[in-house]
Amino acid sequence: MAIPAAAVMVPLGLLFILSGLVVNAIQATCYVLVRPLSKNNYRRINRWVAELLWLELVWLVDWWARVQIKIFTDAETFQLLGKEHALVMSNHRSDIDWLVGWVLAQRAGCLGSTLAVMKKSSKFLPVIGWSMWFSEYLFLERSWAKDESTLKIGLERLKDYPLPFWLALFVEGTRFTQAKLLAAQEYATSTGLPVPRNVLIPRTKGFVTAVSHMRSFVPAIYDVTVAIPKSSPPPTMLRLFKGQSSMVHVHITRHKFKDLPETDEAVAQWCRDAFVAKDALLDKHKVSDTFGNDLLQNDARPWKSFVVVSFWALGIILGVVRFLHWSSLLSSWKGITFSAAALGVVTIVMHVLISFSQSERSNHAKVAPTKHKNVGDSSGSKQDKQQ
Repeated sequence: MAIPAAAVMVPLGLLFILSGLVVNAIQATCYVLVRPLSKNNYRRINRWVAELLWLELVWLVDWWARVQIKIFTDAETFQLLGKEHALVMSNHRSDIDWLVGWVLAQRAGCLGSTLAVMKKSSKFLPVIGWSMWFSEYLFLERSWAKDESTLKIGLERLKDYPLPFWLALFVEGTRFTQAKLLAAQEYATSTGLPVPRNVLIPRTKGFVTAVSHMRSFVPAIYDVTVAIPKSSPPPTMLRLFKGQSSMVHVHITRHKFKDLPETDEAVAQWCRDAFVAKDALLDKHKVSDTFGNDLLQNDARPWKSFVVVSFWALGIILGVVRFLHWSSLLSSWKGITFSAAALGVVTIVMHVLISFSQSERSNHAKVAPTKHKNVGDSSGSKQDKQQ
């Protein structure tokens, strides 16, 4: 049965914010005391600490809303997930694609070292943005004059990352909608590109930069295709809080970096070709409601996120009860008013975080478009203006 979102948002929000502030405090302490002595030891500690926060969101998907995530891939790729560095290139269908990615990373064992390219303002978000900053996410301003050097420096820093990591890149630049698809189709028709049906035209400049800097130390690109079966309603953050289930199909193809072309223009064309192939794969999924004969991996829900959330809930509840008993906060109208105001702040912050998932995340990897000479990324194109 669906549960009113507000009835869930406040207690879960309170749990997430209080536990998140504890995580942020530990991260800040380690950043000041450990990182100057050993960057790699800091990264190992931070991976474990950040995971304590991200697992709460994984629990929301896996246990609260019971979203079913079915993975279609070959046996070799499935065995390598979480055991190697990888650049993850995905289409962007819903406002919880990033959470689906975190669920996959958790099952692969690399949740705490999963990174992404984000909009710069994201790092100022309470709890979640701060934790991303401590975890070395890459933050861009959508101005290539500024972002080019920022992206290159951020990618270079990953060369000595001591643990397997995933770097997520949504090269479409924004979440798929019918309005954006129409704009992309119009642009493709006017420029002679293949007309998309299920994806947007990739913005290749950030992808080319990532490939050129990562090919020396990252073995693979995971080409991820996300689809929602016809029998399932599209998953959203609001549905998650209401406890409403959905189903997500994820197809993963592993490409070796050494097999990619050498020149920047050829890499950009490889990316565009990959999205043409992704478009055709989604056509087949529409017809059959499956990704075909690839080995289906349908993992059971791991208990780790359940245990962590139970630990946080017990600790926070005991802490709040002891604080209220010590402070006698609810014994006066002033204390009651203060408590109500605090719950109001929690509600506002949760609304901000939900808005973040729906808007900021939909522009997850949107780096500055290329100039007119780079087909598909024109800064003056009608496609860019409408998106």
